[in-house]
Amino acid sequence: MTDALDRTWFVAPDVPIDLDNCAREPIHIPGSVQPRGLLLVVHEADGRIRQASENVRELLGRPVDQVIGHTLTEVLGTAADATVRDQLDDVPDTRVRNPGLVRVDVGGRPVDMDVVVHRPPGEAGVFVLELEPADGVRPLTYGTTYEGVRDAIAELNRGTTLSGLYDLAARHVRRLTGFDRVMVYRFDADYNGEVVAEAKRGDLEPFLGLHYPASDIPPQARALYEKSWIRLISDVDYVPVPVVPALPEPLDLTYASLRSVSPIHCEYLRNMGVRASMSISLLRDGKLWGMIACHHYAGPHAPSYGVRAAAEFLGVALSLRLIAQVDQDALDASRASSVILARLVAASRDEERPLADALTADDALLDLVPADGVLVCADGELAGRGRVPAEPDRLVAWAAETAAGASSAGAGLIPGGPAGPEGGQVAGLLVLDELPADAPHTPGVAGLLALALPDGGAVVWLRDEVVRTVDWGGDPTGKELVQDGDRFRLSPRRSFELWREQVGGRSMPWEDAEVSAAEDLRGHLVEALFRRGRREVRAAQAVQRALLPARMPALDGWQVAAHYRPADGARVGGDWFDVLRLQDGRMAVAVGDVTGHGLAAVGAMGQFRNAMRAYMLDSASPSRVLHRLAGLARWTLPGQMATLVLVVIDPATGRYDYASAGHLPPLLIDSGGAHWLRVLGSPLIGLLDGAPAQESGVLAPGERMVLLSDGVIERRGESLRIAMDRAAAATAGLRPDGLDAVVRDLRDPDSDDDATLVLIARD
Repeated sequence: MTDALDRTWFVAPDVPIDLDNCAREPIHIPGSVQPRGLLLVVHEADGRIRQASENVRELLGRPVDQVIGHTLTEVLGTAADATVRDQLDDVPDTRVRNPGLVRVDVGGRPVDMDVVVHRPPGEAGVFVLELEPADGVRPLTYGTTYEGVRDAIAELNRGTTLSGLYDLAARHVRRLTGFDRVMVYRFDADYNGEVVAEAKRGDLEPFLGLHYPASDIPPQARALYEKSWIRLISDVDYVPVPVVPALPEPLDLTYASLRSVSPIHCEYLRNMGVRASMSISLLRDGKLWGMIACHHYAGPHAPSYGVRAAAEFLGVALSLRLIAQVDQDALDASRASSVILARLVAASRDEERPLADALTADDALLDLVPADGVLVCADGELAGRGRVPAEPDRLVAWAAETAAGASSAGAGLIPGGPAGPEGGQVAGLLVLDELPADAPHTPGVAGLLALALPDGGAVVWLRDEVVRTVDWGGDPTGKELVQDGDRFRLSPRRSFELWREQVGGRSMPWEDAEVSAAEDLRGHLVEALFRRGRREVRAAQAVQRALLPARMPALDGWQVAAHYRPADGARVGGDWFDVLRLQDGRMAVAVGDVTGHGLAAVGAMGQFRNAMRAYMLDSASPSRVLHRLAGLARWTLPGQMATLVLVVIDPATGRYDYASAGHLPPLLIDSGGAHWLRVLGSPLIGLLDGAPAQESGVLAPGERMVLLSDGVIERRGESLRIAMDRAAAATAGLRPDGLDAVVRDLRDPDSDDDATLVLIARD
């Protein structure tokens, strides 16, 4: 055993010991090869051999010192050198010309050998040459390899189901290679393997349906399987042959068919009773999603390189055919879900019905994504279908919030089938077959698929717990640590008897097609909510316009002008103003701002406006009116907040009284400029308890008064004091025809608030 292998197999006493230390083994640089062939490392420029495996004497009849430093022509002969050069010339991927066939003189006896060449990763100016005695069945003869491959491809093309394709692949690979057992593995999202097809010798126990843990194929081994698609161990009891001389930087043997394998893996195979093994990678988009595993029990078994290449070709064909079948299955599922989606889209367009009720009126959601129950929270309404919790509010709120942040919070998708274990993140989707600890406890619910809606709602499919029986090929935790002197090595499990595990706390996994269908539905629901939102905005705008004064009252010697601009982005805010002529001849002017947006805010605004008018009929003072409005709000609109400034002016004398509840005071414009009247410091309506303060004054001829909402002057990052000073300076010369310009200058261009300004001018 070489030093490199010794270092990878053993763990020093000061290194933490765990059952995953084999996952750190650098298996791509073992420093040795299997003895069924020999390996040479050759300088490409001059053809001189830089390194060789020590078994050159056994296979070429030459000691190593008569090979190292000599040219390929001197060692193999002119014809063999020409064949190798032809395999290297002008071919980016040398595998397309492998294997070549050369005849080498070994002790005066001609020997045919398969020759395989490749350029090793990270090594410039050299190539690797592997030679194996060509004593097996030659490839691409009609009666052997070609006929078998042709028949296999024909049958694969006729297959219509995944399980059928798996069975065909196992049967044809066994017939082609002669192994005692051939299995097709499929990996799940965590790289645990399941035997989904098997062709075997009649006296062997079946492995079909057994599961094997991901630790059986550690990550660095999976990486090699994605680069080198076939690997043969012709004899698990082989003695590794060192590649000499050993260099400071070990040779990368990723693409070498003779690469020596981990002794831990050989021990694993021996524990299973396997004497020879071969694996063929099944890839999708360059990633490992499955594997064809071949086992031989009768003794060493070494199919020729040509037969192995044919088996690899079958693996490639199977991968392509499986991808096509998966895509076809996905297309069929998509067509079926499109019909159901059409029903749901039609239901979502019934704007006379709450969206949650429309979507749960029948089983369409459960037909789209099979589940035990489904909950829909939209437009503030919650409805369910199927088996749902009695109190689902907390679960739906948690699912909506978590799904909305799925792309950044790490909520994972759980893919299924041969699409492979590549997880993904999709913003707005949450896919779980096991609820995490931070999820609200919901008896009976084990898994959910949730899609977040832009209004803070969600559609949440629920699945019950399913207690599953998983049959493992031996206890997956049964690895052992074995001490050799002062060092430790990892020993794989020794028993592969059926080991049955009951898995609970999980639901059935969500299939890719189901997740895709949910994602498609989300796009339609976002559109439906947008349409409904536009309808609500239009309704709110209509109500708001109806509540604003249609025209200003005409008073001799006075002018009243108003500017109102709603919030941008189709948001209807709570700003409102009113100008009302009272029975005693006075004039009431009010500007208010109700918290919130949309119909709710407009509805509250309408109630405040109409109540204020009613309270003004008996010529009550501004302070008294605000007091009564506050009482109304506490009684009929609990939780609703609003600001309001109210001024009552006597046109004959110019005397005014004003009071405010959390609102900006009026601006008075006289010969000295504009200045704010005193801030009275009363709380908002909704918090106001008792009559607020009131002050009086006289508006002299030529003077003006401005009432405005904070949306006119407030800017992000600016203090209110600075905003008020800026407003006073901008309105110093304000005239009735200049309202639009002054609001445009004062208002923050990025503001999402309404802007209201009313000017009262005495001639």
